[in-house]
Amino acid sequence: MEARDIIIRPVITEKSMNLMSERKYTFIVDKRANKIQIKKAVEDIFGVKVEKVYTMNYKGKPKRMGKYEGRTEAYKKAIVKLTPDSKGIEFFEGLQA
Repeated sequence: MEARDIIIRPVITEKSMNLMSERKYTFIVDKRANKIQIKKAVEDIFGVKVEKVYTMNYKGKPKRMGKYEGRTEAYKKAIVKLTPDSKGIEFFEGLQA
């Protein structure tokens, strides 16, 4: 897998914005990616140094549309903590309130 295939999209919520003050950034990542691959992908794409990676797997929730049942898509979320001497990720810098 290439770095651009591992990082799917950033998560921009109130909680993830509060984590940015602790130099933690949140992403939705490929379900098959491990912590080492996620760390390397973030370092390659954004040019930063990663200290630690936290990952969480989410199951899809059951949903209904009338008589039809289904599930929302399962996904994997990663919180990436940067080293104190690393620069921030530019994508998130303009979003701080």
